[in-house]
Amino acid sequence: MKKSSGLTFITAISIFLPMFIIVSCSKSSSTNSTQTTGSTLYDSLGGTTLVADPNKAGATIEKGRLGIRNVIDSTIFVIAADTRINAHFTVLLSEVTSGNLSGFTDLSENLTTFVSNATGAKNFVYIGLTMADAHNPATNPRMTGKASNADFDAFVSDLVTGANKNKLPANLLSSVGAIVESLRSQVVQP
Repeated sequence: MKKSSGLTFITAISIFLPMFIIVSCSKSSSTNSTQTTGSTLYDSLGGTTLVADPNKAGATIEKGRLGIRNVIDSTIFVIAADTRINAHFTVLLSEVTSGNLSGFTDLSENLTTFVSNATGAKNFVYIGLTMADAHNPATNPRMTGKASNADFDAFVSDLVTGANKNKLPANLLSSVGAIVESLRSQVVQP
């Protein structure tokens, strides 16, 4: 995303992160790099097994959803620090800087649901925008500019960094790259 486009952080993340997460769930993995198998990508990430939610005392979360959320949150932080594209995310960065985490929390939850659903989870339904609509300023009021190929490449780099922070295996990263690349034409629009 070009810095002059004025693309907001939440919009850009909501556009790029789902691509990454869908990809990251395309192979088997868990946050500790051990591989398991399952009938869906979501199952291979831990599926519906309930575990303690480290973000909510006393609550549980499906292991597959927790793994997806961890990758999403790590990638959001990497993008926020990336001077190649973070100027497009001034709304979210401003909110977080002022102590308002509601935008971050909403973004994380929305993207986690999107990826969970896309990878085969049965307990969650994503009802947000399509990939093309999320990246089109005409259909997404938070989107103030269109993503370029260079912006997309920067996002992919940040996604790999976020995935590595969660110790995803190399075969998963390769699969993620192929899936993310297949979404380029929906994100980078004329």
